[in-house]
Amino acid sequence: MSQETVFSIANMLALLSWIYLMIAPYKPLTLKVLIGVPVTLLCIAYAVLVFQTLQPTDFEQFSTLEGITGLMSLPGAALVGWLHYLAFDLMTGIFIAQNAAKHGIKHLVVIPCLIFTFMLGPVGLLLYLMIRWATTNHWWADNF
Repeated sequence: MSQETVFSIANMLALLSWIYLMIAPYKPLTLKVLIGVPVTLLCIAYAVLVFQTLQPTDFEQFSTLEGITGLMSLPGAALVGWLHYLAFDLMTGIFIAQNAAKHGIKHLVVIPCLIFTFMLGPVGLLLYLMIRWATTNHWWADNF
């Protein structure tokens, strides 16, 4: 399978997962389905591509910005990085939805956080943490 095909499938899988998370965050199967299928598939694709794309010496590049920039200029490494973002951002979205439910934060308030997390990762998480703080007066997560 070509890297472009993997990229397209991963993007579609992530998009459908985010839509599902926004529509049905509290349904009993949501967590099982999202972690059990798309997150797991993204992680598998990531792991396979890491070992196909990166050489043992490439890991030395992670210690400098120049090294990371050089790695990311390689199409295979950029795809590996993208899969990393997709998997971890989706897990962050799942955390946000579940944590909001635990703290009684209305889902309509959380949807912008999920959209920002989908598009800008940490910005969405920060927005959620600020909303949770304003809503519950708790900054620190208590067992998430």
